[in-house]
Amino acid sequence: MKIADPKSVPIVLMGFGNVGRAFFRLVHEKKDLCRARYGLDPCFPAVFEVGGALIPAKSFLEPADAPESSVSDLVRNPFWNPAGKLEDVLASHSPGVLVECTPTNLKTGEPGLAHIRKALEMGWHVATASKGPLVVDFKGLKALALDKGVSLKFSGAAAAALPTLDVGLYSLAGTQVSAVEGVLNGTTNFILTRMGEGGSYAAALQEARERGIAEPDPSLDVGGWDTAAKIMLIANAVMGTEFTLADLSVTGITDLSPALLVRAESEGKILKLLGTVRRNEGTYSAGVAPTLLDPSHPLAAVNGTAKGVTFWTDTMGQVTVTGGKSDPRGAAAALLKDIINIFPRD
Repeated sequence: MKIADPKSVPIVLMGFGNVGRAFFRLVHEKKDLCRARYGLDPCFPAVFEVGGALIPAKSFLEPADAPESSVSDLVRNPFWNPAGKLEDVLASHSPGVLVECTPTNLKTGEPGLAHIRKALEMGWHVATASKGPLVVDFKGLKALALDKGVSLKFSGAAAAALPTLDVGLYSLAGTQVSAVEGVLNGTTNFILTRMGEGGSYAAALQEARERGIAEPDPSLDVGGWDTAAKIMLIANAVMGTEFTLADLSVTGITDLSPALLVRAESEGKILKLLGTVRRNEGTYSAGVAPTLLDPSHPLAAVNGTAKGVTFWTDTMGQVTVTGGKSDPRGAAAALLKDIINIFPRD
């Protein structure tokens, strides 16, 4: 059923890298669906990249070839403004949603942390795929959003297309979650799957790079830090913890012991890089480590670039969700989902 008079939703996009471009293209692709099914009319007052902004971005979105747009198309556009400032754009439009897609820094949270704080302070909702700001100041950003009466959504930062937060916060509402276990990084899961088939770490990593699965610098993935950031955010959001990365014990897959691989084969177990958080008599522990799983474990069959998460609850038992695209389009879809869910349908 078509909804009359869709609500205009200004979207200011920060970052036009792989995820930012995928999100921009996805909104263009899903514009009619957003209007008809959800009564929302997304528009782009600005798209920011290093060195300026495209203001306005409407002329950039409308042509038929918009889905093929790139960073170079931004700076060649006659509306490109090298002096464009975020606060000026936010102040000159009715509050909408800031979509944060800049490269993440898990130590400082910048540049996304400053962008998100500015948007929240000015009464804009935020949907972010950038983990750094939330890792650095989860508690502060959530408090600021609450104080300003706006939403801070981060499905894109908590395993993206795998609906970890949707399940934990909504599907399991009313339960007490005692533990969460997750295979949350597609790159490391692909490498371990290949190694389980008899391949070497080096060969699996090279294949992941050639197939575009691994980043040119995969250190955050293989070092376990991407998984650590995700399990931390899931725990803080779903279980009400206040973890920082410093609270987590983190071991990646770069120095896997040959003995562990031999043990996995001899015992018929499956090796996964597992993020875990557990509640025990009111205290919580969390960490990331290569872990041997029994074949009966609900995450043992999560192979290749797929991801999965298992919640252990007091009233609903064990709940597992697996799958989700591990690519920029999957992250873009998570951002769009968050935006749709910010605005309740009448």
